[in-house]
Amino acid sequence: MPTQKQSFAFTQKRIEDLPAPKTGRTCIHDTKVPGLVVRVTAAGCKTYYVYRKLAGRPVRIRVGSTAELTVDQARIHAEELNGTIAKGINPQVEKRQARKEATMRGITLHDLWEAYLDFHAKPRKRTWKDDERQYNKYLKAWHRRKLSSIQPNDVAKWHGRLAKDHGPIQANRTKALLATMFSKGAKNVGWTGPNPCKDVPNFPEHSRERFLLPNEMKAFFSALAAEEPYWQAFFLLCLFTGSRRGNVAGMAWSELDMDNAVWHIPAEKCKNKKATAIALCPPAVAILQKRKEENNGSPWVFPAAWGNGHLIDPRKAWDRITEAANLDDLHMHDLRRTQGSWLAAMGISLAIIGKTLGHADLKSTQVYSRLQLDPVKEAVGRTADAMLQAGQLTIANGTVELLESTAEES
Repeated sequence: MPTQKQSFAFTQKRIEDLPAPKTGRTCIHDTKVPGLVVRVTAAGCKTYYVYRKLAGRPVRIRVGSTAELTVDQARIHAEELNGTIAKGINPQVEKRQARKEATMRGITLHDLWEAYLDFHAKPRKRTWKDDERQYNKYLKAWHRRKLSSIQPNDVAKWHGRLAKDHGPIQANRTKALLATMFSKGAKNVGWTGPNPCKDVPNFPEHSRERFLLPNEMKAFFSALAAEEPYWQAFFLLCLFTGSRRGNVAGMAWSELDMDNAVWHIPAEKCKNKKATAIALCPPAVAILQKRKEENNGSPWVFPAAWGNGHLIDPRKAWDRITEAANLDDLHMHDLRRTQGSWLAAMGISLAIIGKTLGHADLKSTQVYSRLQLDPVKEAVGRTADAMLQAGQLTIANGTVELLESTAEES
C-alpha cells in the first residue's frame, strides 16, 4: 500500500493527536520547514525525518522520535540538515564516516594482531609461531596502543631503538611484520587508515659470514655432549644436513629413506616451495637410527614434550650450548652456513654445495639426479668427519662421545 501523505503546520498538540494508521505508515509534511516530515506507523511510532533531494536523488535522514524532540527542536535540526544539503553534502555519509572514524579510533594493535594471526598467519604461514615470538618480544609494549596514534615517526623511532639493541636485521624483520599486520589484518578490524611503516626505510643489511671455525668445534661439541641425547641429535642434524632448523624440527619419519640415506622434504615445507632431497651422511644416519629406537610411535623425529606435535622452539637449549661453549654471536642458522662453508673450504663444487643445502628447485633436482646422490653423500660424509675430527669427538650409538685421548687429557 502506498504511503499516505498530508501537510500542515506542526504543533506539539497536533503531533501528539496524530492517529496511527491501520496498516503501513502515514507521512505528514511540515508547512513551515521544507523537508521536515513526521512518520507515523501502524504500531503508533512517531519519528521526525528530513526528506530532500541531493544531486537528483532522494535523501532521507532520521532526526529523532517525537518522544525525544519537541516540534521546535525538530525544526532546528531540520534547518541545520537543509543547510548542509544545500552545500551538496550528504549528512548520512558524514554520519557514517564519523561513526567509522570513532570505531577506528578505538582499534588497538592487539586487535590488529589477532586479526592478522587468525585470518592470515595461521592459515597461510608455517612460520606463524615465529611471528608470534617476534610480536611478544618486540611489539608487546604497543599492545593496547590505538592504531590511530601510531604514526610514521613513532615507527621510525621504534625501528631505530630495535636496531641499536638487537641489530639492523632484527629491526628490519620486525618492522616487516608490523607492516604486514597492517596490510593483511586491517580489513578484518575495519581499519582503513594508512600503513605507518610505508615510508620508514630499512637499515642496510650485510650478509652474515659467521660459521663454526675449526678452533671452535671442540668447544661446541663438548658443550653439546653435556646436553640430553634429544638436543644432541637435533643440533647435530642441523649441522650435518645443513637444513633450516624449522625443517629439522618438523622432520617426519615418513620423509626419510633410511636405506638410501636420503631425506625427502616435501614442497610445502620448503622456503622456495620446491620439493628437496637432502643426502644424509653416515653420522646423520646413525643419529636417526638411534632416534628411531627411542621413537615410541611418534610420527615425528623430534616430538614435542607434550601433545601430538613436533618440536617448535629450541632456543633455550641453543642458548645453554653457546653459553657453555663461550661462542659469541653464533645463531642456529649459522649451523647451516657452517655446512656450506666447510664444503667450500674442502673444494667441493658449487653445484654439490647447492644440492647439499637444498637450494636447487625441482628441475635442478632432476638434473642433479643424473649424478645420483653418491657425490653429495661422499661430500657431506667428508665434511662431518672433518668437523668431528676438529672437535676431537665421535658419534657412537647415535650420541656424541669424546675421543679417548681427549678424555684422558681432561
